[in-house]
Amino acid sequence: MALFRLHCLPSVGAVLLLAASLAAAAPAKTSLTLPSGRTIEVEVMVSDQDRATGLMFRPSLADDKGMLFVFERADFHGIWMKNCRFPIDIVWLDEDRRIVHVAEGATPCKADPCPVYEPLRRAQYVIELNAGQARREGAAVGEAVSFRLPR
Repeated sequence: MALFRLHCLPSVGAVLLLAASLAAAAPAKTSLTLPSGRTIEVEVMVSDQDRATGLMFRPSLADDKGMLFVFERADFHGIWMKNCRFPIDIVWLDEDRRIVHVAEGATPCKADPCPVYEPLRRAQYVIELNAGQARREGAAVGEAVSFRLPR
């Protein structure tokens, strides 16, 4: 029994270290108010790694949750659905946080090469929501979205 305990201690320590490092690496969250006035919680994706991963491998997205991608400058930032498991709406915002483009019902990619969804105008922010939610929340070109970026 003593050998078992000694053998398990490093494993428990490794698990705790891994859990701590994953928690430290978790994206920040903030509240985002949609044009309808509804507020949802979004994960803020700022790093290249977080933006590349996005919603990959997640089984679902709660209706009161979303994802906010933040880019350093406005451009034609493309979004793909590689390894995603459910359709989403993609909403692009300019630097003033006004909607410049909406792609409704973007479907998961089943084989490479995956299609890339791009806005018709330059955008600095991208929001990902459940499919159908953009329309329900009044997310149309020209509408404003509000949020505070975490520091």
